[in-house]
Amino acid sequence: MKEITEKIIGAAIEVHKTIGPGLLESAYEECLAHEMQLRGLKFDRQVPLPVTYKGVKLECGYRLDFLVEEAVVLELKVVDALQPIHEAQLLTYLKLGGWTVGLKNSPRSLRLRGERSFYGTLVQGGNTTKRSSRGPFI
Repeated sequence: MKEITEKIIGAAIEVHKTIGPGLLESAYEECLAHEMQLRGLKFDRQVPLPVTYKGVKLECGYRLDFLVEEAVVLELKVVDALQPIHEAQLLTYLKLGGWTVGLKNSPRSLRLRGERSFYGTLVQGGNTTKRSSRGPFI
């Protein structure tokens, strides 16, 4: 998993170095898709994510920006600063999809900003709890 996230982060850094801040999210998405393809990463874009409610799958409009190597959720946020709501959104995507690793990337700032997020099950002393954590990747 570390190799995949390092390739994704490297691609994000390259895009930011090459085109800098100020573009629309859709432009960054296109550039990042191209850069990840150059690095040999397999991914899907704008992946629909249904919500299962009482056994029924509901299409609620959730879409992942990228699902990389069927394992890492990558969300682009063209905002001045990542906020707690962006973390909550990414953790919701991880929980709904059953993934454990996600990355948020904010290419709008003069210095690339981003965070890694982890979601999973922690087992200690026979007790099982859901845990999440996050930290900067740049």
